[in-house]
Amino acid sequence: MKQKFSFRSDVIILILPLLLMTACSKQQNWPQFRGPESNMLTTAQNLPEEWGNNKNVAWIYKMDGLGFSSPIVWGDKVFIASTFPIKMNAVPERRPMPGPPPEGGQPQPGQMPPQGPPQQEVIDTTYLQEIYRWQVTCVDLNTGEELWKQTAYEGSPKTGKNPNSTYACETPVTDGKRVYAYFGMHGLFCYDINGTLLWKKDLGVFYTQKGWGTGSSPVLYKDVLYIQNDNEKNSFIVALDAVTGVEKWRAQRDEKTNYSSPIIWKNKIRTELITTGKKARSYDPETGRLLWELTIAGEMTVPSPVCDQELLYVGNSGGRELQGSLFAVKPGAEGDITPAEGQLSNNWIAWTYPEASIGNGSPLLYNGKLYIIGSRGGEVQCLNALTGEVIYKGRVPGFGGVWASPWGYNGKIWVNDENGMTLSMQGGDQFEYASDNKLDGKFWASVAITKNAYIFKGDKNLYCVKE
Repeated sequence: MKQKFSFRSDVIILILPLLLMTACSKQQNWPQFRGPESNMLTTAQNLPEEWGNNKNVAWIYKMDGLGFSSPIVWGDKVFIASTFPIKMNAVPERRPMPGPPPEGGQPQPGQMPPQGPPQQEVIDTTYLQEIYRWQVTCVDLNTGEELWKQTAYEGSPKTGKNPNSTYACETPVTDGKRVYAYFGMHGLFCYDINGTLLWKKDLGVFYTQKGWGTGSSPVLYKDVLYIQNDNEKNSFIVALDAVTGVEKWRAQRDEKTNYSSPIIWKNKIRTELITTGKKARSYDPETGRLLWELTIAGEMTVPSPVCDQELLYVGNSGGRELQGSLFAVKPGAEGDITPAEGQLSNNWIAWTYPEASIGNGSPLLYNGKLYIIGSRGGEVQCLNALTGEVIYKGRVPGFGGVWASPWGYNGKIWVNDENGMTLSMQGGDQFEYASDNKLDGKFWASVAITKNAYIFKGDKNLYCVKE
């Protein structure tokens, strides 16, 4: 008996496997800071849960440069950005730390109180005597072998940096055809997947707070590259054609130096480009038109927002004198949506958590709960994502400083501290420690996740953790 197939059925049978392969491949990539959807979530199912220097480490790539930017992955390639010091100034001797101030902050008998106006900031320009090499490196995901390395720029730094930081704090982004390495005031460089420079762009040089440098990573959406450059002189966000580097639009920002990265919020009403600062702002990705703004205050703008289709969660880090609030924003907002004084919600704000004290790492939205990891002291908070209700507060003794963003996998919350310790906690309504794993090095970068491996980037080594 002959079987009959319609032309339409034949086409579906031929195309369906290709579509499934494409979708699967896309899910396994980690193309930008905090993953495909900027949320530190993965669809992987075969990741290791135990590792150490001599356990479940598939390979180690020894880096010759420094960079606190995070690794990204596309297919069988890992990309990292770094800087190599060719000539450095001698490290100045530290002055003795001043003793504690007298109780109440008042001068002791015989002491004169400070006179005159506050001293002006002295701008250090000794970095101009140094020479660095800004570089982009591609490593084979399967073997750890270096596939290519390209020098983006070599010469004296155009701006300074925090002595404890690096000149490569921005994470690259890729679409599988091109790799974009953004080094803040030192330029934007576009390579093809094999390391050939396609174009580069200078977005200007501007002074940052205390000369500490930059750290906001670009985001790529529908062949448009978005870069947030907040500084002390001329803050802006710019949209560039990803193929040519041609500017599509630019919006000036009434902000000073910030370190958070923009995200794309694909909510149930529309798609928005979200940035933070002293104000959170939403832009139309197509035109740059300002849709809404929200005063979020706080002390440091380091963490990035997180979202789902229903709500956007945005806030700033707190400090010694000022706590940072966390806001849940509804889709479709317009204009100034800041709640009135004394209010925690309005038509566009579902709830506010004034004592959030978000750390440097971004919050994690996982299985209906928000997890906030403190920058110091191992503080952990869990909130109901819909209501903002605090479910629990916990603390992990001995956990170090945290700069990386936490991630969710297999019903657990994972986060690594700067000393290479990765902690896992059970997700749910109870604070429950699960396990810890340790790698050697200093870790400020967030992890990249593939279908069956973690890529951790320390100060000296790149690790592939895999069973």
